[in-house]
Amino acid sequence: MAKIGRNDPCPCGSGLKYKRCCLGKQKAGAIPTPNKKITVSGEAEIIRQAAINHQETLKIIGVFIFFSTAAGDAWILELTEQDAALVARNGKAVEVEISEQAETISINWSHRFKIKNRKFSTIAYLDNAAETFENYPAATINSTLKKIQRRFSSELLESIHVNDGDTQETTSPA
Repeated sequence: MAKIGRNDPCPCGSGLKYKRCCLGKQKAGAIPTPNKKITVSGEAEIIRQAAINHQETLKIIGVFIFFSTAAGDAWILELTEQDAALVARNGKAVEVEISEQAETISINWSHRFKIKNRKFSTIAYLDNAAETFENYPAATINSTLKKIQRRFSSELLESIHVNDGDTQETTSPA
């Protein structure tokens, strides 16, 4: 189970930092500690529903950023390779293939993303189509990316991905 940091958004959905919301209540025993298993596919569905309801939200889990906009768009962003997966567009769900095993998470990324000049931009893997979004929370995403980079060592961030060249194929002797 992922640990909730003091400065992370409160899991109750209030929009406040955990330390300003439920942390004190939990220490006092007023509310139970959350025991819910957090999954990427589960968080993708939560962010998709927020986009369908045109709610702005942003959540960080490990090296992933989940965000939705008032325009009804929702994305999953991954820090180390700057991959992105669109999970909702204009209030309509977009299906994304996500496979989660005990040790691995595999997401069929649809785009790469970057933030430049305070604007969120993507390039689609399918056709290299570039798009820039003026009203996305680029400054917040950029500061969140920097916070994640400070939280994890560069060695750990580099070890997150397994490239095709990193895998070994073994055959059993005949």
